[in-house]
Amino acid sequence: MHLQPELILARAQRLLGDYLPRALVADSRAIRVSRWDVPPEPGAAGAGEPVSFAHMRERAVFSEAGRGEPWGAPWSTTWFRLEGEVPASWPEAAQGAGEAARRIELSVDLGFDDIKPGFQAEGLVRSAQGIAVKGLEPRNHHVPVDATAGQRFVYFAEAAGNPDFAGANDFKHPTAYAPTPMGTKETAGAVPLYRLGRIELQLIDETVELLIRELTVLTGLTAELPAATPRRAQLLVGLDRALDRLDPSAIAASAPAVREALGPLLASPADASSHRILATGHAHIDSAWLWPSRETVRKVTRTFANVLQLMDEDPEITFTCSSAQHFAWVKEGDPELYARVRERVREGRFIPVGNMWVESDVTMPSGESLARQLLYGARFFLEEFGRRSEVGWLPDSFGYPASLPQLLRQAGLRWFFTQKMCWNDANTMPHHTFTWEGTDGSRILTHFPPNNTYSGDMRPTELARSVRNFADHGGASASLMPIGYGDGGGGPTREMVRDARLQSDLEGSARVALGTPEEFFTQVQAEYADPPVWLGEMYLEFHRGIYTSQARTKRGNRRVEALLVEAELWCATAHLRAGVPYPYDELDELWRIALLAQFHDILPGTAIAWVHRETEAAHRRAGARLEELITGALQALAGSGTEDLAFNPAPFARHGLSAGGGGPSPEPSAGQELSATPEGGARLRSAALEIEVAPDGALTAVRDRRTGRNLVPEGRRTAVLQLHVDAPARWDAWDLDRAALRNPQDLAAEEVVMCEKQVTLRFRFGQSTAEQHIGLTADGAALRINTQVQWHERQRLLKLAFPLDLAADEASYETQFGHVRRPVHANTSWDEARYEVCAHRWVHVGEPGFGVAVVNAGTYGHDVSRESQNAHVTTTVRQSLLRAPTFPDPEADQGSHEFTTLLAPSPMPAEALRLGALLAAPLRRVTGEQAQEPLVELGEGTSAVLSAVKLAADRSGDLVVRLYEAAGARTHARLRLRLPVTSVRECDLTELGAVDVALDDAGEAHLVLRPFEVRTLRITLGESR
Repeated sequence: MHLQPELILARAQRLLGDYLPRALVADSRAIRVSRWDVPPEPGAAGAGEPVSFAHMRERAVFSEAGRGEPWGAPWSTTWFRLEGEVPASWPEAAQGAGEAARRIELSVDLGFDDIKPGFQAEGLVRSAQGIAVKGLEPRNHHVPVDATAGQRFVYFAEAAGNPDFAGANDFKHPTAYAPTPMGTKETAGAVPLYRLGRIELQLIDETVELLIRELTVLTGLTAELPAATPRRAQLLVGLDRALDRLDPSAIAASAPAVREALGPLLASPADASSHRILATGHAHIDSAWLWPSRETVRKVTRTFANVLQLMDEDPEITFTCSSAQHFAWVKEGDPELYARVRERVREGRFIPVGNMWVESDVTMPSGESLARQLLYGARFFLEEFGRRSEVGWLPDSFGYPASLPQLLRQAGLRWFFTQKMCWNDANTMPHHTFTWEGTDGSRILTHFPPNNTYSGDMRPTELARSVRNFADHGGASASLMPIGYGDGGGGPTREMVRDARLQSDLEGSARVALGTPEEFFTQVQAEYADPPVWLGEMYLEFHRGIYTSQARTKRGNRRVEALLVEAELWCATAHLRAGVPYPYDELDELWRIALLAQFHDILPGTAIAWVHRETEAAHRRAGARLEELITGALQALAGSGTEDLAFNPAPFARHGLSAGGGGPSPEPSAGQELSATPEGGARLRSAALEIEVAPDGALTAVRDRRTGRNLVPEGRRTAVLQLHVDAPARWDAWDLDRAALRNPQDLAAEEVVMCEKQVTLRFRFGQSTAEQHIGLTADGAALRINTQVQWHERQRLLKLAFPLDLAADEASYETQFGHVRRPVHANTSWDEARYEVCAHRWVHVGEPGFGVAVVNAGTYGHDVSRESQNAHVTTTVRQSLLRAPTFPDPEADQGSHEFTTLLAPSPMPAEALRLGALLAAPLRRVTGEQAQEPLVELGEGTSAVLSAVKLAADRSGDLVVRLYEAAGARTHARLRLRLPVTSVRECDLTELGAVDVALDDAGEAHLVLRPFEVRTLRITLGESR
């Protein structure tokens, strides 16, 4: 038999693209459409902000609107009133069954392009009573009509004039990353972006609708099968014969015959060994990105309405949803919709996962921040739904630290799902289902979907890709596929669900079942007895610029993180020692502000200007309020005297002050001197260091007086500002291409000034200026460099480089609750791909017996390299201070910035940790009369470090203490409790669970911690305190 595959598939595509869509709508009627544009507040710039349904009903004055009419200035809101009547001639057909089935619905086209939903205009339809009915997006703008023949109906659609930042085709256009003014209302202008499309009442021919789905699946499957397979030939013959039955002039009448011919092709079952795919509804919704969080509130509401409407139609669909913040927004903004969500959660169909406040970045937040993401998320789910999830869910975060398995397991999570690692630009992860082991030895079963997306749509090409890509055939036989439009929301559609059912047991295809992530992981755990193990971090070989973009957002995060932990310490101490009420509500709200700002497109610096300006303002407000809380608590502790006191919030003792305690304020350190050199330079000296600055400002010596070693290589200078051209091929704010690190321009000082105890260097480059103030820390143990920049560059990268005279083959970088070691060399493609990495407060490089710490006060991006000349090896550590991407925020990082860096001899990472902690938590000086012992204190000789001291989240009055092992070595910790104690119990990160911890005769708890282990203790206090 001579087949013409291309012609047969072309025939099918002609039907799908032309004939069948025209026959899908059996009849239609125009309806009356009117509009009201929400006006701006008096004196406000740009479009008006969204208003409630009640506000609209009270204030709106509607005017007629018609197809083709412009609407939707950037970021505007327009309410449309939709009024009509179901024709009396429709009821019999609408109530038919089988082949004659018809369905009545509204089609509301706001002027959509056929691009991915979530990146352009959107809407939400409400009933006349204000009940959320369904969202409106491209590819999914039908609305069920609650009316029968002869009945009138009225609906209201809240439409959002959101700009399209995706270049109309999901960032594939050559100018997709061009600078745009659309990122703020003030710069976006007022020109309407959309024209109303067709808005009408439709009578849908469900037989034609089913034929479209069946033909879509079979032609898609045929295209994916290898040319020589019998199944492909069978499909081609069957399709050819079925298409012969279609009459283009009578499609509705001939559609049943075509479906009958396709029936045997759809009935042929899948092979017994076919890969199995469990599909779960999903909508990845970015809490802020190319839209502000106020728009995310509406995106979540639209998506939840979509899902609930689909669940009303289909009793089998499930929906997986992360981010407690999203549920909280709906709870506050639409209680009726939220009540329906809660009911579906109770049924087990609407499935909260992740147990985090938002899907945060997980590389840059501190350990305490990740613990609080899990605490606040899990507690919200428990309080609202009676259970927390066992599935960790971070499909889109930009890399995953080695500390994460422990934190997930300690928050009650058994399994972990992500897909982002498929974005690697150099190396492919070797497995899709595996065990991930963290720094402390904790393990968690992990899965990547082999179709490489969190927004599957059930096309046969996605199923085939899943089978081709899956790296664990033989050991495992199943994968998870989240289905539904995401990023900007939308969720699963009825077409996706129907396609899933058609492919549930179809020869040539993977088998598909609808279900939940818990069902999937339970099946995998039962089937895959010994999955392979991945040890350590999952570094994303992509988006390396996220550690530096939007430096103000990052510094604000670091400051607020530290202030929150400090405020908890002093407020708990003031409560227990001075009876001051503990500010539970306020601290909870401040934590939630910080946690939202750690979302994986906010903290990485990859959102529009609107988002980052709001975040910076939120950080300022939170920081100011935390300072007030700290000041009030310390004043209550210090009392009313006039003695100069100091309180130490750091987890290390200093100047005779215990960690977490207070006492007489230490005297200023002496023994530092600044002098001129005979050559016209400057010399700084302390008991520990000797610093030499050449007349041209070059820092030529940092001498460790204990060993006599100069940290600076001979003939070189250190603390060098370097300027790089930084113009990524794509994803400007996200990516730092390797080419950007080549050929740096070393900046030379134009002016060198000796001031009291410091040297000031002034620079001018491009359109920018900088000042560096070089001095010593108060104790003289470290070089302190304060860098102030007036930054007005575009597509440039500013680094601070420290060439060091030591031979290191690896470097240690602080991460959450410990550190991670990475090779300095590029022996393998995996090593080479880590050319820009994340560190928290410090980087340590060294050789046996000697090392150097490079400490920062708000920087994350680093690179470490080595070179050898005449067998003399030097190691260079560089901090990335500033970038200047032009998309999505064309003004990113413009303006004033200040950075603090410490450089110090440090034989081991422990000293780097101490320096980083002291820099992040300066002494607090107050006047009063009362010294204070710390509430809890660690004994000497341990590598354990206190991380948090606070009151329990359940407001029981219990004290919660968290500590961790910091050196990567087993250690014994003796915890002294300076309060009357009833019991000490160990709990998880969410402060649940209770394992008794014994106390010795002195009332001390003795703990043995494994390397990098985190322990959380819950202390019930006695009456007298």
